[in-house]
Amino acid sequence: MKTVAVANQKGGVGKTTCCVNLAAELGRQGKKVLVLDIDPQGNSTSGLGVDVSNVNNSMYHVILDEVSPTSAIIPSAWEGVWVLPATLDLAGSEVELAGVMSRETRLARHMGAMKDFDIGFIDCPPSLGLLTVNALVAADSLLVPIQCEYYALEGVGQLMRTISLVQRYLNENLNLDGVVLTMYDVRTNLSKEVADEVRNQFREAVFDTLIPRNVRLSEAPSHGKPICYYDPESAGAGAFRNLAREVQQRWLAQER
Repeated sequence: MKTVAVANQKGGVGKTTCCVNLAAELGRQGKKVLVLDIDPQGNSTSGLGVDVSNVNNSMYHVILDEVSPTSAIIPSAWEGVWVLPATLDLAGSEVELAGVMSRETRLARHMGAMKDFDIGFIDCPPSLGLLTVNALVAADSLLVPIQCEYYALEGVGQLMRTISLVQRYLNENLNLDGVVLTMYDVRTNLSKEVADEVRNQFREAVFDTLIPRNVRLSEAPSHGKPICYYDPESAGAGAFRNLAREVQQRWLAQER
């Protein structure tokens, strides 16, 4: 399974939006997709319509080695998409793992049990704590959403340092080979300037598709639906269709 960690310690940049909507669109395009929610807020879980009150086993139990992923993964209501859900219990896992040996590799050691999927997206919390490090150690690739607003690159330098440390000591196969520009507003010069700056810094890692600032895209999570099911004719849905095609070309063309 191609495994992509979606990370940026800056909050509100569109990590969950990318995980949920890319997964749903790739599922519609015939791929078998797994969303691994490692954010205690569980927004990817709820964004895919999963009711956590009915969840027995979750990422919390997997990362504490209490169950295997096969006992925690559940199908979503959407074609081709499965979820390893997160609940609020996960918030306590960093404390519980604080003194445990090899605590950074807990998730990575379970990845072999998930090899039947084409691609997995790990939705990370907005921090560079132990849960995010677990995601980076388990992943092959890193997708960084960057919003087209002031201070867009704030904190990205710290993320890059963390990636460098993970590559050096824990996962030499991790590559930052995906950057997606989010909340793009075609009406403003600022969005264009930020996009140009990001492309100049990250070059070929930046996807061509721009995710627009779109009301329907913002509404979809409150209905527990990905945008391709909530409003398939919206600009947001069209953007994620295009991004999913780019993801297939970049990461899945030679998979399986």
